Amino acid sequence: MECDELREYKRKVVAFKDFGRFKLLERRYDDNSFNIYTARLNDLREDTLRKAKLKWMDHPYVEISRLAVEDREKSYILIGVLYKDDLKEKLKLSLLRDIDNEPQQEALLNDGYMSNCIKIFLEDETSCVRLVGNHMDAQEIITGVVCAVFGYETETGAFWVEDWCFPGYCPKPCTLMGSSLEGGKILLVSGLDLVNNTDDLSLDLLSEWITGMAGCANAQEEEAVVAKVIIAGNSIRSSTRLHNYKGYYETKFQDQRKIKEDLMAMRKLDSFLVKILHCCYVVLMPGQFDPTSYYSMPQQPFHPCTLQKSARFKSMHGVTNPWIGDIGGRVVAGSCGRPIEDIMTVTKSDEPLRWMERTLTWRHYAPTGPNTLPAHPFFKSDPFVMTECPDIYFAGNMDTHDSKLAEGDEGQTVRLICVPKFSETKTAVLVDLQDLTTQPISFGSG
Repeated sequence: MECDELREYKRKVVAFKDFGRFKLLERRYDDNSFNIYTARLNDLREDTLRKAKLKWMDHPYVEISRLAVEDREKSYILIGVLYKDDLKEKLKLSLLRDIDNEPQQEALLNDGYMSNCIKIFLEDETSCVRLVGNHMDAQEIITGVVCAVFGYETETGAFWVEDWCFPGYCPKPCTLMGSSLEGGKILLVSGLDLVNNTDDLSLDLLSEWITGMAGCANAQEEEAVVAKVIIAGNSIRSSTRLHNYKGYYETKFQDQRKIKEDLMAMRKLDSFLVKILHCCYVVLMPGQFDPTSYYSMPQQPFHPCTLQKSARFKSMHGVTNPWIGDIGGRVVAGSCGRPIEDIMTVTKSDEPLRWMERTLTWRHYAPTGPNTLPAHPFFKSDPFVMTECPDIYFAGNMDTHDSKLAEGDEGQTVRLICVPKFSETKTAVLVDLQDLTTQPISFGSG
């Protein structure tokens, strides 16, 4: 079939709304991280109790401190924040710190010698209690998750867990009708890593494809349907390492060299964005290793001064990490992938889609913060608690592309997307706002 090169295609335009959920209006550092756990529990207690009552309707809910005065012959519902105490991990750190330890102590790290090295606790504002029993998988538990447990107090003062549940997916107000959706597509890309990515060809192909300069008229018609480009973090660099091949040494001058590398990459990113912004809207998120004013979660947007050319465009939207908003009638949420990476590090389970689905069940975007994930201290409420069920939920900077349509207990459907590192895979992901299907697109030269 011949392509009609004379035909013009108009860029798809859809409604856009930034919910602004993670913008820091005030910054306080005069208290400890316990406050965010209290806020998290208060935000999720009611919904968790509602879920628990559906499962164990004939049993009462009590505060943890009341267990001592309640009848031990009865079963109760407790709600609190889970805390996982991994003695094995602490011993590893101890052994690494003390190089004079005898080799025989290494044997303690073997599972056969430490069958009870993991202890699980549940804590609310009143007290805490150790959870025991064979109904809880320790590998499924991370510190910071709000949970309801059902069981009874043992003679030793621990709580025997017979069953447990989490808040579950956020309810959706109503099912979107096809006529209320604006259609169009969004393009997800992450991990440009302009400091280390020397392959300019793939970057040029990406910008040409977005702007409709690649392919014939049939290809341009498909490209014109892209209404938004979401760049999900680590655009400047994907790690803190420097180029060893340049002959740098571990000296104080590395900081100066890193600043120079970042400045060069920022100019490159600025020029790349300008090419796209002339004809397409861009949502730009910072990543873990990007030079922003705030390292802890939630990371704040790139400062306009760092992107002097592209910041002038009305089609440029600098947003937080994580981020949530509305695009064409679909609720879109995601992060640079740092919260999911941290969960995988803690659990030693390299299954990003699985943990993305679990965060929906836990109803929290960054449950490991602030325990192992640096997070800003919040006092009144926890902004990472999910208050809307997203239609599209993505995590950037993953090793490979993957996707799944997850379903909640009440029929909620969420498209989960692992967005691969562009610097390594040369791949972006196209998402249809109408039917939530995904399509990886390769811009590699091979």
